[in-house]
Amino acid sequence: MDWPISEVARMSGVTARTLRHYDEIGLLPPARIGSNGHRYYEEHQLLLLQQILVLRELGVGLPEIGRVLADQVDTVEALRGHHRRLLAERDRLDALAGTVSRTIAELEQSGRDGRPMTAINRPENLFEGVQPAQYEGNLRDFPGLAEEAGRRAAAMTPAEVEPGQRERTALMIRLAEHMAGGAPAGAEPVQAEIDAQYRALTSLHAVSADEYRAIGRLCVENADWRAAYEAIAPGLAEFQRDAIEDYAVSRLG
Repeated sequence: MDWPISEVARMSGVTARTLRHYDEIGLLPPARIGSNGHRYYEEHQLLLLQQILVLRELGVGLPEIGRVLADQVDTVEALRGHHRRLLAERDRLDALAGTVSRTIAELEQSGRDGRPMTAINRPENLFEGVQPAQYEGNLRDFPGLAEEAGRRAAAMTPAEVEPGQRERTALMIRLAEHMAGGAPAGAEPVQAEIDAQYRALTSLHAVSADEYRAIGRLCVENADWRAAYEAIAPGLAEFQRDAIEDYAVSRLG
């Protein structure tokens, strides 16, 4: 039995555009192409797609996924490995949930006794379980951008990756400070931060105004992104989205 690309897109939640991109880069060729030019997928391709999506959720770039799939011999053993990584990710999300819960409690305590929150909790504890690098891992609807981000990440050592992660976290904190200070999303200091984000993205791949708006919406709609923002400050995901929308309108047209 096989399924047309539209049905695979419906079942998996992956856009047909992304599936076509996976075919074009040799990651997931269809089982066949019909006389109508449509791609059709069989069970083997669905299993591969499942592995691709699991690895993407774990933050693995497309080039590395291609190498993993090319090297694997035993599908069951490969799935066991993915399962172990998913359990580790579950533990990370549990830690993130604990971080947010602890921050809520400490903010409430700070409001009652007037002490700064950082006097109660070491500042670095605010970021337990937060991984800003997942930003790249969830660009599934922007395959060109995701592929280039993954390619660069795969070529970097952990020591080279860490400064970028710290800067992304610092940028999120600066946005939270602007938001807490009452600055609107369109304020110049906020827009300067958004401009830095946009320039970082376009250094990887061209990003249109509509695509940047869509990325802004993902800050709210994507569970991983929203969790990362909300772990820093409640409402930050919406603030980032609104700031990107303002930037796209005022500077990108």
